Formats: sequence, structure tokens, C-alpha cells
Amino acid sequence: MNNVTIFTHPLIQHKISILRDKRTGTNEFRSLIEEIAMLMGFEALRDLPLQDVEVETPIETCMTPMIAGKKMAVVPILRAGLGMVNGILALVPSAKVGHIGLYRDEVTHEPHEYYCKLPSPIELRTIVVTDPMLATGGSAVAAVDFIKAHGGKHIKFMAIIAAPEGLKRLQEAHPDIQIYVGHLDRQLNENAYICPGLGDAGDRIFGTK
Repeated sequence: MNNVTIFTHPLIQHKISILRDKRTGTNEFRSLIEEIAMLMGFEALRDLPLQDVEVETPIETCMTPMIAGKKMAVVPILRAGLGMVNGILALVPSAKVGHIGLYRDEVTHEPHEYYCKLPSPIELRTIVVTDPMLATGGSAVAAVDFIKAHGGKHIKFMAIIAAPEGLKRLQEAHPDIQIYVGHLDRQLNENAYICPGLGDAGDRIFGTK
């Protein structure tokens, strides 16, 4: 799995363990999602292109590296993916934000699109797709499909928790993208929920049922 990074950093693992606890409230859960996204993003963005620019320091003028080109786009899969956006923006405040709206069929568990809005020119940007949970992989595959159909090329996918089934499906459908996972869980259950997982990430981020 050359295109897959599964994090082992103690800070990420510690925060994910707090996320799992059903006693963790909405405010803390939301903050942890942002913090984990920022920690993961630090590694995921290590290959952003740089260019030397001229800067005048208090001592002298020098050439120094800054992020090059059209930079980044963060594209959360609605709605849970929104929880990770601010963590990425804390690292790259100039990044543009797109949105992909998908809902999962209650019977087939397959995704259906209801909204797609991407910043232009999307083909010149590093695109980070965010969704806390990579379960069946259906929504992730569909989101990357939509982005590629709009011209996106340099795509990364970030999930805090993944099931082996979803990770395999995404990797097989899009072997050209980089996938970053905070923790690989055991399996999906009969209702396509990740086990042990952390419940419904969207409900826990936004305090809904």
C-alpha cells in the first residue's frame, strides 16, 4: 500500500481514543476532530511545492521558500467532513474550500450526490478531501470521481478512522491518490458501521441524532 499512510503518532492515537469514548461531549469531540486533522495535515502536506521569493528581513534582503502556485483546496464530504476543515486551514489559511454533498442510501449503503462546488482552477491545486470515517468507501470513491471529472489531478484523501473494506475499495478505485488514515479499525458490521469506530461522526460533531 505505497499510497496509504496509517499514522502511529502517539498524539493522534491518544486523541482518537478520546473520540471513541461515548462520554466525550460535542464541544470536545469537535475540537479533537480539528486537532487530529491538523496533526495529520502536517504530514500529508509535506510535498506541497515551494518557490523562492524575495523577502526583506530587518537585516537584509534574501530569497526564501514559500508555497508555490495556486496552492490548495480543501474539499470536505458533507457533512462530517466539515469538522476537519479548520484543522487544515490552520496550517494553510490561504487554501480555498469546496464542498461535496453525498448521502448514503439506507438500504444499499451506496452514496448519492446532492451538491458539488469546487474552487477554480481546481486542476492547478493540491486537493485534500476530508471525511472522518472511511467505512464502505462508497462516498470516498464517489467524491474523488467527481473531483477528477471536474479536472482535479493532485488529490489526497484524509480519514480519521477507516475500515479495511473501505480502504481497499478506495485504493483499488483510485490508486493514483494519496490516502491518510488516523487509525485502521477491525471491520464493518452488518449496518456498514465501523467497529469499534466512534459512532456517527456527523451526529457527534454537530450534536444531532
